[in-house]
Amino acid sequence: MAPQWLELGLREALRQDGRHALEELFNDAHWRLASDHAEPGEKCYAARPTTVDTLFGPLCVRRNYYTDGQGGGRAPLDEALGMVEGCTPALARLMCRAGAVEHYEAAAASLNEYSGLTVNGRRIQRMVNRLGPQMAQWPRPSPPLCLPPPDQVFYVEGDGTGIPVRPEETEGRKGKQDDQSAKTREVKLGCVFTQTKEDEEGKPVRDPESTSYVATLEPAAEFGTLLRAEAFRRGLALAKVVVFLGDGAAWVWELARVNFPMAVFILDFFHAAEHLELLAQALFGEKTDTSKTQWEQWAKVLKEQPDGLEIVLREARQALPRRGLRREAALKQIAYFESNTNRMRYAEYLARGLFIGSGVIEAGCKTVIGLRLKQSGMFWGVTGAKNVLDIRSLLENRQFALFWEQYRKPLPVAA
Repeated sequence: MAPQWLELGLREALRQDGRHALEELFNDAHWRLASDHAEPGEKCYAARPTTVDTLFGPLCVRRNYYTDGQGGGRAPLDEALGMVEGCTPALARLMCRAGAVEHYEAAAASLNEYSGLTVNGRRIQRMVNRLGPQMAQWPRPSPPLCLPPPDQVFYVEGDGTGIPVRPEETEGRKGKQDDQSAKTREVKLGCVFTQTKEDEEGKPVRDPESTSYVATLEPAAEFGTLLRAEAFRRGLALAKVVVFLGDGAAWVWELARVNFPMAVFILDFFHAAEHLELLAQALFGEKTDTSKTQWEQWAKVLKEQPDGLEIVLREARQALPRRGLRREAALKQIAYFESNTNRMRYAEYLARGLFIGSGVIEAGCKTVIGLRLKQSGMFWGVTGAKNVLDIRSLLENRQFALFWEQYRKPLPVAA
């Protein structure tokens, strides 16, 4: 017999033994539950059987079931064991994790391959939609309050990315299509992290496992409230230096102004460099050697010289055409830089050892959102997307296991 079949056969034998042991335990007649009695108006169906899916496979549990004659019913043992959608919490945990990491059919295949469980994709989807709201409402525990190191910098970042949704989710919403219709809904993602050290070259280094995320499909105002709450949970009130990093979107800076008014605002340098390229192309032609050379020179000046932005704008104005579309395009980019002047003191930021790029949130948009919600052929409902996002946020924040530790209290009285 090949070794793999020997191991798989042994795994199945162990699963059968575990199933029999668990079934015997769940059906023990000596369980004592405070709520296991008929309330006024209820009728008891003693030892009513039900099928429960577990990590070891399905098993039959006989427990008392009470009905009120109005269509309602309860099973105290099910509640005490933490059953959800006919599954034990241990199985529900695996289903939620799998459904948040892969599309539902792939998640079902992975569960079967890794553990021998047979659960179809639709059931995993139902489990995610059942428990996602509970994870969203779960009060995330705060780290122990302690004074941060004197050289620690507290960072907040925010951004947005579109996810494909079903047509009914975009009714009445303007979009980027030629007819101004929308095919996506924007997910707003925020992150908080800290920085205490610099590397050998003097570049800032993010503190290990210090990044946490919040994600929502709600408007910017609600997103700002969520991000501020996460920042306070992480110790914003004790931070001596707070930095808000973002791109040039107006809603991002309004959010920062309202929720983090004392922060140092930094416009992501790479977004600034993209606008520098557009400025150089407007003045010296698209994809010309002159525009490329000028762009590279300006980017270096903007990044390294204390008065870099003033130098760039002065030289750009001197090169302005007297009229025409190129002049209009150049003036548009100049206006962009003028409106962000106070967020582009890059030489000063670098001298202070601060990050000037919003790479953390850019990467988060890909890992937290894109890897699961922006795959080919996907079209989401807003509610379903939100539930997946809430579970993925717990996974990324290293709080998924803690949620399940606190999900249901253990059985109050054991036989």
